[in-house]
Amino acid sequence: MSATAFRGYPLIFEFAALALTLALGVALVLLGAAPAWVWPLVPLPYLLRHLYLLLRLVRLIRRRHRLTPPYPRGPWGEVYRGIARYQQRGRKGRKRQVRFSRRFRQAADAVPDALVILDKLQRIEWANPAAAALLDVHWPRDEGRRLSELLAQPDLAPFIEVGEYLRPLEITPEHHRALMLSLRIAPFGEHKGERLVVARDITKLYHLNMIRRDFVANASHELRTPLTVIAGFLENLADAPATPPAHRRPLELMQRQAQRMRSIIEDLLTLSRLEMDDQDTRQGPVDVAAELEQIVHEAQALSDGQHRIETRIDPTLRLLGNQVELRSALSNLIHNAVRHTRPGTSIHIRWEQDADGPLFSVADDGEGIAPEHLPRLTERFYRVDQGRSRAVGGTGLGLAIVKHVLNRHDARLVIASTLGTGTRFACQFPAARGVPVGSREEACASIS
Repeated sequence: MSATAFRGYPLIFEFAALALTLALGVALVLLGAAPAWVWPLVPLPYLLRHLYLLLRLVRLIRRRHRLTPPYPRGPWGEVYRGIARYQQRGRKGRKRQVRFSRRFRQAADAVPDALVILDKLQRIEWANPAAAALLDVHWPRDEGRRLSELLAQPDLAPFIEVGEYLRPLEITPEHHRALMLSLRIAPFGEHKGERLVVARDITKLYHLNMIRRDFVANASHELRTPLTVIAGFLENLADAPATPPAHRRPLELMQRQAQRMRSIIEDLLTLSRLEMDDQDTRQGPVDVAAELEQIVHEAQALSDGQHRIETRIDPTLRLLGNQVELRSALSNLIHNAVRHTRPGTSIHIRWEQDADGPLFSVADDGEGIAPEHLPRLTERFYRVDQGRSRAVGGTGLGLAIVKHVLNRHDARLVIASTLGTGTRFACQFPAARGVPVGSREEACASIS
């Protein structure tokens, strides 16, 4: 039997049953039965069958019974069969969900990082076993409690509330002071305000960084004194009348390399200080326009007229921050634009207020930087062109210093470059750090 014939079979059966009922009624009337009795009684079995099948279906659905063959004949069989198919699909879907939920739970339990799900009120909904070891958060024992109450970290509640998904928070849990954890949060679930907290054990990495920073700082301090002595003697020898002319060229080269080593040591010491001193309390309103004026003069002297430097600086906009650190970051970006671009390049320097807050940018129309280099520009000693960077006296630490200074000022560095078109370095500061000249905020910051 074809599919079309099969689909039409229940209707044929129903029409046949109805026709048989009507034929029986007509026959009884022709045989002399009273129509007043025939027509109410003859269709009654037909109607009772429909009522029975309907009530039976309602009872099965209400009791959540599984519909199984044999099914009634006619359209009711199609109804039963269709509901049975939906039941089967629902069972398969629930089994898939159960399997997926079980696999997800197994995967979450196997993750070495602590995972904690918080509701919109920062209460614990679920935590994996690693959270017990790293955070002392046990599920389901601590379900419904606030994470900030369990960890007793003063910075934790604001960190979760603000939802800074890109910035980690480093904490030492009270139950295990030898641990150093890095906390990150991410939006989670379908309901607004739910969050997933991920805590990773970075104890070994933290100690390695401390060892590296101590080594760099100590080595730089130890090298500074002998290098100063060597540079002093080289300067005296180079300026002494008794020095043979044939020795002056090597002495000049030695002086240049000594100066380069001093620059590297100074940058290393600056980086070490920035890394060790995470919180800088020496902040106030900085006259960025005045600092930029001096830096631009230095850049023009460094360029010796080989670059076209254009500026657009807002003299009424000041920035809440550390004057020494900001000057170091701004001068690094401007001097890099002069050092690492060809003669004849135009350099555009901007300091202005935009929709997101104070913005400083340095753009040039030079050769540009290949995309594969952009993510690594702020790494220590990373150079796009090794030979050219050394030739112009670069230490390879300038952008690393810029990155650390901006992090300490809650700012971000945005680098955009296209080969053959140019490069743009932009420092986007938060709006809260912008201080207009003569404002009440500036007066309060100066007093504090």
